Amino acid sequence: MMRKMLKSKIHRARVTRCNVDYEGSITIDRHLMQSADILPYEQVEVLDINNGARFSTYAIEGDEVGEICLNGAAARMVAKGDKVIILTYCYLGDDEAPDLAPNLVYVDAQNVIVKSKQAVPSSLF
Repeated sequence: MMRKMLKSKIHRARVTRCNVDYEGSITIDRHLMQSADILPYEQVEVLDINNGARFSTYAIEGDEVGEICLNGAAARMVAKGDKVIILTYCYLGDDEAPDLAPNLVYVDAQNVIVKSKQAVPSSLF
């Protein structure tokens, strides 16, 4: 059996811009993407803490430090300044899933990393 498991999370990032005229996606500071192990064009789930919206899109690298910009249709789901959680998932078999240690990235109000860690695998509980 394959299970869909959390691979990475950027926790409580602030939306710095919304660009409804762009083709689509979420632009994320390159350093944040690397820290969270998110690749360009990887599917991400975005959870808006302010309004409860949840939606999927894909990530693209941003050049600006702390940049979190929702583009295209996704820009209508959030507002500048909203806090969001950005998640990625992977599929693992029952034998691998307990050893998964997701990358967790915590940021401040300027989207600067304040803590980064790997979660403790459930096999260690």
